[in-house]
Amino acid sequence: MNGFTELRSYKPFVTLVLMLAEVTTYYLETLSPAELRPRRVELPGLQILKAELPSAELQHFLYRSVGGDWYWYEKADWSYAQWLEYAQNPALHTWVAYLKGTPAGYFQLEVQPESNVEIAYFGLLPQFGGLGLGGHLLSVALEQAWKLEAKRVWVHTCSLDSPAALVNYQARGLRLYKTETCTLQIPDQTPGPWPRAR
Repeated sequence: MNGFTELRSYKPFVTLVLMLAEVTTYYLETLSPAELRPRRVELPGLQILKAELPSAELQHFLYRSVGGDWYWYEKADWSYAQWLEYAQNPALHTWVAYLKGTPAGYFQLEVQPESNVEIAYFGLLPQFGGLGLGGHLLSVALEQAWKLEAKRVWVHTCSLDSPAALVNYQARGLRLYKTETCTLQIPDQTPGPWPRAR
C-alpha cells in the first residue's frame, strides 16, 4: 500500500481537520521466486481474475473500497479522465479476487525499468478480512509478478496501513531493506469508500 507516497500529494476533497503524525514507511523486496513462502486457502467460489479491459470505474471502486479506511488519498478526488488514463497504462496489471461473484480484494503490478515489478496496490475489502484470503492473494500476486520477467519484486507500506500488511509481506518471503520515519500533516480521519460513507 502506498500510504507514505499518497499523503505527500494529498489534496482534500472534503473539509477535514489536519493533525501531525509520525509515519514510518517500510520498503520490502524479493529477488527470486524461490523465496516465496506461499499460503493457500480453499474458499468455495474464490476466483482471481485479471482485469483485461481498461475501466476507470473499476479502478476507482477498487482503490476507494480497499484503501478508504487506510489513508489512501492520492487518487481519492481524481476525475473520470484521470482514472481512465491510469487504467490504460500498459505497464499496469490489475487482478481482482472474487468470492462467489463479489469483489473481495485486488492487487496491481507495475512493470518498471530494469526488470523491477512493484506491487503498486494490494488489499482486501474490509468484510473479507480474517478468512486467510490476504496470504493467498499475495502469493498469487508474487507468482504473477515473476511471470512478468521480473528480476526484483518490491512493495512499500506504512504505519498508517493495516497492521496485517507488513506481517503478510514478510510472511510471504519479502525482506525489509529500508525504513523511513517522518512527521506528516494528515487528516484526522480516513476518507471511507466514498464521500460521507461513514
